[in-house]
Amino acid sequence: MKFAQIIDFETERIDEIRELVEGAEQRSAGRGGGPLHRMVLQDRNTPNRYLVVLEFESSDDARRNSEDPETTRVARLIAELCTRPPAFTDCDVRDSSELK
Repeated sequence: MKFAQIIDFETERIDEIRELVEGAEQRSAGRGGGPLHRMVLQDRNTPNRYLVVLEFESSDDARRNSEDPETTRVARLIAELCTRPPAFTDCDVRDSSELK
């Protein structure tokens, strides 16, 4: 079963976070078990609030990704750029459709 993690955070330094994530993605290119899909959402009512939705092939892949030292390092650096600690929500994907 596919798995999704939602990361809810607030920052005034989104460009720096974007650079960290892009660098991490380049370093992990070709490595299996990472996220299949990423979507970054910005809250229209709270402009410094963001939600990131990461989709994985399975919860086991997500766990292995979370335990990877590079993921841990990047997550720590991102948390330092946030105005509050990120909140995580773990979800089983029950349905997903492309509508157009």
